[in-house]
Amino acid sequence: MGAELDDQAAREFLASIRVGDLCRGTAIEVTGSRRVAVTLDGFPARPLGMVGPLDLSWRPYPASPVQVGQRITAEVTSVDLDQGIAWLSMASVEHPELWAFLKPLRPGEILSGTVAAIERFGVFVALDQGPDHPVFPGVGFISIPELSWRRFEAISDVVRVGERVSCEFLYFDTWNGEARLSLRATQPDPFQTLADSISVGQTLHGQVTKLVPFGAFVQVADGIEGLVHLEELAATPVEAPEEAVQVGDGVSVVVIEVDRQRRRLSLSRRQVSPDRP
Repeated sequence: MGAELDDQAAREFLASIRVGDLCRGTAIEVTGSRRVAVTLDGFPARPLGMVGPLDLSWRPYPASPVQVGQRITAEVTSVDLDQGIAWLSMASVEHPELWAFLKPLRPGEILSGTVAAIERFGVFVALDQGPDHPVFPGVGFISIPELSWRRFEAISDVVRVGERVSCEFLYFDTWNGEARLSLRATQPDPFQTLADSISVGQTLHGQVTKLVPFGAFVQVADGIEGLVHLEELAATPVEAPEEAVQVGDGVSVVVIEVDRQRRRLSLSRRQVSPDRP
């Protein structure tokens, strides 16, 4: 009975905590994986706070590692009522000016800045009015899928270091302390533009760009490809797409489905009128 009451009290205490709150407490255990269990002020019965190893500090090897008994201040990043844990970040309070800049941002806002660095996984942007990031080249980050609606071979085909960009704010990445951005969201989506101009049953002309075991991709507009599934490649069944088409072939195809939400275009070569190539 006592344990149930304690669990209920812990749940009520955690339910009163909000993401973004600053909590104070005492470190009571540092595990081998560098997680820190924290007894939070206001609930001394057992540790309800936990700081993960990546949330201890922005510095890879903090000058003052957490010691058992140490008093700490940390920001709440999430609350798991089922597990009875409030996840905390000590790193966020190391640079309050960074959090003060990022927290008020709202999805859909347009932020401007300068491309600070290009990495294989995305682009860092130094945002106007934004503070320096303690670790990364910029406070803003654009992942590769958010750079452009169109396919590209290299990131430098889309942006270059030093280039000015305006992006849509997606969300505050509390893990990395950065603003996740989208460059493509500020540009017209060519798929939706095409979808507005075509209809099911319409014949399009394009070029085969890729063969896969289940069919062939055909480019029907700049940057827009549709899939011709294996059974739609020819009037007679084929076991492999190479039996019907080759990369580079010009073909006529019929639109059989336009999926706006998933940005997918389904095509048929089999249903093209016999008098067309």
